[in-house]
Amino acid sequence: QVQLVESGGGLVQAGGSLRLSCAASGRIFSIGAMGWYRRAPGKQREFVARISVGGTTLYTDSVKGRFTISRDNAKNTVYLQMNSLKPEDTAVYYCWVLTSTGYWGQGTQVTVSS
Repeated sequence: QVQLVESGGGLVQAGGSLRLSCAASGRIFSIGAMGWYRRAPGKQREFVARISVGGTTLYTDSVKGRFTISRDNAKNTVYLQMNSLKPEDTAVYYCWVLTSTGYWGQGTQVTVSS
């Protein structure tokens, strides 16, 4: 089993920044892609960003230029630096990690006030 522990969520004013972290532990032989998704109130979970083992990144259009995904392979950790936050970024953010199968974090709340 693989456990994912997320941290870094919270309440911030519009224009502010937050950094999310997600550390993987457990029976890990190798980690492939890592990513972040989010679920806003009343909406379905949506893709936010993804990073490959080699560092290739992919973002949804609404966060391009504001969010940066990165990873530390030695620590089995993925990060999401969120700058210029907007109220519409308010959501529960979930990390996702691909090993032998995909695993999800428990979610961390991000609230952006206007």
